[in-house]
Parts: sequence; C-alpha cells; structure tokens
Amino acid sequence: MTAELTAHELIAKHRPTLDQALEAIRTRAYWSPHPEHPKAYGEHGSLDAAAGKAAFDALLGTRVDLGQPGTDDWTGGEVSPYGIELGVTYPHADVDTLLPAMRAGQRAWRDAGAEARAVVCLEILKRISDRTHEFAHAVMHTSGQAFMMAFQAGGPHAQDRGLEAVAYAYAEQVRTPGTAEWTKPQGKRDPLALTKTFTAVPRGIALVIGCNTFPTWNGYPGLFASLATGNAVLVKPHPRAVLPLALTVQVARQVLTEAGFDPNLVALTTEHPGEGIAKTLATRPEIRIIDYTGSTAFGDWLEANARQAQVYTEKAGVNTVLVESTGDYKGMLSNLAFSLSLYSGQMCTTPQNLLIPRDGIRTDEGPKTYDEVVADIARAVDGLLGDDARANALLGAIVNPDVKARLEAAAGLGEVALASREIANPEFPGAVVRTPVIVKLDGAKPDDEAAYMSECFGPVSFAVAVDSAADAVDLLRRTVRDKGAMTVGAYTVDADVERAVEEVCLEEAAQLSLNLVGGVYVNQTAAFSDFHGSGGNPAANAALCDGAFVANRFRVIEVRREA
Repeated sequence: MTAELTAHELIAKHRPTLDQALEAIRTRAYWSPHPEHPKAYGEHGSLDAAAGKAAFDALLGTRVDLGQPGTDDWTGGEVSPYGIELGVTYPHADVDTLLPAMRAGQRAWRDAGAEARAVVCLEILKRISDRTHEFAHAVMHTSGQAFMMAFQAGGPHAQDRGLEAVAYAYAEQVRTPGTAEWTKPQGKRDPLALTKTFTAVPRGIALVIGCNTFPTWNGYPGLFASLATGNAVLVKPHPRAVLPLALTVQVARQVLTEAGFDPNLVALTTEHPGEGIAKTLATRPEIRIIDYTGSTAFGDWLEANARQAQVYTEKAGVNTVLVESTGDYKGMLSNLAFSLSLYSGQMCTTPQNLLIPRDGIRTDEGPKTYDEVVADIARAVDGLLGDDARANALLGAIVNPDVKARLEAAAGLGEVALASREIANPEFPGAVVRTPVIVKLDGAKPDDEAAYMSECFGPVSFAVAVDSAADAVDLLRRTVRDKGAMTVGAYTVDADVERAVEEVCLEEAAQLSLNLVGGVYVNQTAAFSDFHGSGGNPAANAALCDGAFVANRFRVIEVRREA
C-alpha cells in the first residue's frame, strides 16, 4: 500500500492545531478551530449550505458500502423524527470475520507513534469539518435536533470534543519518554548501565456504542481517544441514528488508507431489529475498551458484565437547580426558560428538578413566593416559545415515542404549572413537536418523591417546594449521591448558601454552574475548558474529557538492554 499522505505532510499540516489544543486544555481558555456559523463554510474544500444539503439528499435511499470484510447482510430502517424515511442501508458484520481483520493493522498503527496517530486523527476531523453541513442534516434527521443545533452540536462542538480527546491522548502518551539511559553508581565497581525503551501499546479493539440524541457529540470522544492511543475502533450506532456515525467511519477509513494504514482500524456494524448485538459484542474477548452513552440499566449491565474491557459510561442522572435568591430575576427566568426548552429537554444536562423554598425567594424585584416563582418561570418558557417558528428552532422534534409518553404521563404527577402544547412544523408536517411541561411537587410528600427522584428524560421539569435553603441543599446532596447528576445549578446571593452548594458538589463530584443569567446555560459545556460529567457520581463513570478518560486506553511497555 502506497501512502498518499506522508507522516511528514500530516505533521506539517496539523501539528500547529495539535499544539493549540494542548495549550487550550492546559489553560482552559476559550478556543476552537471549528467555526460555529454556517456561513463560514464553502471555501478551501468545505461544503457550503447548498452543497451540504445536496450531499445529504443524495444519500437518501442509498447503500453505504464501506468495503469492510465480513459483511453478511445490510440493515437500515431509520425514520427521521421529522417524518422522513431515510432509506439508507449499512453493513451488518459477521464479527468472527471482522474482528480479526481489525486486529491485523494494529501493529503498524502502534509502531507509528503518538504524533503520527494524532495527526491522522486530525486529518479525519478536518475532512469531517469540511462536510459539516452534510453531517448537520444527518444529525438533524436522526436525532430530531433543530437544524442550527444539529449544525453546531453535531458539527463543530462534536469535532472539538474529538480533538480534545486526541490532545489528552497525545499528552498522556508522551508523558513517558521513548528512551532513557539508566546508570546506577556502584561505588568502586563499574556502574550498572541499561538502555530502556518505552512504548505505548493499545489494549485491543475498542467498541463505541452510539446514542440516539447526540451520535457525534457523544461518540467522538471515545472514538478518537481510542484511535489516538493505538486501538482499532468498532462503531455500533444506535439503530435510529446510524447515518452520522456511518459517515464518520467512512471518512476515517479513507484517511487511514491514504496515510498507508489498514482501513479496518475503524469499522462499523449495525444490527437487525431486536438483535441486541451490543451485549454480544461487549463481552467478546477481543473488545478491550467500551464507550457507552445511554440508559442507566444498560450502562450498569456493561459495567457488571464486560469484565474484560475498560468501560466508560455516561448514564442517566437527575439534574437539579437550587433557586434560593437572585440579583437578576429577569435574567434568571430567561436563562432557565432557555435551559428547560432547548432540544425539548432531550439532553443529559437539562435541568429536571427546580428546588424552591416554599416561603419564597429574595430578588432584585422584591420577595417572590414559591407560586410566583413557578408561575414566572412558566410564563418565561411560554413567552420564549410563543412564536411557533422560534419554538421549532429551539425545540426540534421529539426523538422517540418513549419521550412523548413520559411527557404525557408527567401531567398526572402533580399540579401542572405549565401545560405542554403541540406545535406544527410547516416544513416537516410529520414532526412531533411539544413544548415543556412544568409540574409542581412537594419535597415533603413521599408520594411526590418517587417522581422527582427519578429521571424523566425529555421536556419535563418539576418545581419542588422545600422547607428551606438548608433542606434544598440536603435534597441536592441526596439526589446527586443516590441518582447522580451531569449538571447542578444554583441561584443565590447568600454567600453561606453558595458555599454549602459548592461543598455538596465538591464532595459528591458534580459540575456546578452558579447564577447564570446571560448567554451561557447550565446544559451547555465547551470543549477544552468545561468537563462534561465528572466520573464521580452515578450519572457517569468518566468525564469528557480528562486524563483519566484516555490514560487507561493504552499501557506502557518497557524493554531493557545492557548498555
């Protein structure tokens, strides 16, 4: 195989970006090489809006043939939450053939070294970035995200997370030098002298189990962390969100081939309805790393049963916002309304429980009772989504029938402060679009506790009345400890309350946002600066992205020789 892309060319092209990423994770300052605005694309080989839409449309009804060994059938059946049948089919693998083929190229990939692997990964990301408009439509029509969110979260933000993982992987691998001359004095005798080499070696084949809601954003960190540390990667997408990850695998295989490596270092497999191939793959001895985003039940199963693998999970949690007082009442309401509405609450970071003292809160507009606060939050959401065009742009579509069923059932759990309503989408009449529901619950009633202490994924929030700020802090602690949380928010002008909330989050390992009233929201995180999850509470056993997320994907093997 003749390489079309030499290591020297790729290093010259991508080393400056890698260095900037390394500096960004060191300083935690804002940085991104991937433009967020759609109009930034269309030059230097990237697809503009029209070309990206045309590329997506051309995929509909086609077969994505990746040229993989072991393909024994073709599967498909994705239906967009916007009502479009995609009609795309993908390879279904005979894993007894595919897995050995994936292992065959690992030696050359290992021997290439950390820098070469990193720049190959950056070339993959660059080519994905050039097709951001195409990927945006693929994400939109598999996840139900509105276009702009699919463009940003499924495109540049996902690419940032992939690059972040490459940077961490590179930093951890080069922490140990490649060679060392070791000399130990022996007094009057000749010193002991050894030459030592240290090689980062992969664990084996990594399995990425994709999710329905954020296939690229949640999939790229594990994919690129494993690939950059020398492992082959098998991608098993969610059956309703195959296309974005299939395109990713297609790009990766093209780049690997052009760089002189075995394309089977990255492969895709899909499943027949009801096949449950993820369980079968997860316990195969060849699978040594697993990345998973999804339900707690299956995440717990993976952690208990995939004992041969390093398992990284992001599961469910009960995200909480404590509302004790605020110096910007209107800003708080606006910020909360957006956070509760974005993508119909179908984010693992969306707030669910709003803990509000039953005696009310202090604000810059004077005291507000519990009922007033809840009513004002409801009005803020209603006002934000009052225009149907704006509502469609924020809400997207309900991703699956289970979310719709939970939304409808939530109204029966307590007093409804804000009823959900149906919104028509003129462009996509088949889309299921619903505004959020807000339900009042009492933190002192055991019957209500069953509701607010369980994750209700989707556009459902509970305004939980508590006796005091201290009770709110205690409930926050219990929630994070018992159920986990990807995010915690708090509004307070009281230094003691702020310290108490911060201490809970430090002790229970939850990421905290305080007094957000502007254009940053509790359910958004920025690559290179914010940690997504902590790995320290039941919601997730890993954080995106830190050293721990990458360091155990490889081991360092030493060879000693007499000098």
